[in-house]
Formats: sequence, structure tokens, C-alpha cells
Amino acid sequence: MARVKLMMALSGFATLLGIAVVLGVVGYRVSRGGGSGAPTETTVRLPVDSRVMQTAVAGDHVVVTIEIPGGGVEIRSFDAQTLRPAGRLRFATEP
Repeated sequence: MARVKLMMALSGFATLLGIAVVLGVVGYRVSRGGGSGAPTETTVRLPVDSRVMQTAVAGDHVVVTIEIPGGGVEIRSFDAQTLRPAGRLRFATEP
């Protein structure tokens, strides 16, 4: 009977420790990424006669699909917090 009580006490302690860790991580992430900064605004220059076909949010990036004159398509990604360019992917047809 003593072993059963010891195992129950250890199990209860492990459960409480797990809950404390989860609450600690959630609290840390909420306090760290509160989003209390001022809104970010920026202007992105596109090639002449191009048009935005689609926008999307993927994780922590804003993804913009652009149609470029001459049949090309370009995907640009920006950091969602700072709106700084994060990458560019170009698609073109082969001659």
C-alpha cells in the first residue's frame, strides 16, 4: 500500500509540474509578443505595368503574388511584424 501511495504522489507531482511548465511557457510568449508596438506602414515599388494577383498570410510572413508584363509571375514575402522583404521567387516561361 505504501508503494501505491508513493506512486500516486509522484504522479500528482509530475502532473502539477507539467501544468506549471505549460502555463509558464504561455505566459512568457504572451508577455514577449504582446504586439503593443505602433502599426507599421511601408510602400513597395512594383515593376511598371505589373499587378498584384493575390495576397496571403503564411505563418509570420505576408506573401504577395505579382503578375509581371511579359508572362512572368513573382512571389514576394515580407516579415509580418516589420514588413521588411524576406524573399523573392520568380517564375518565367522558357523561350
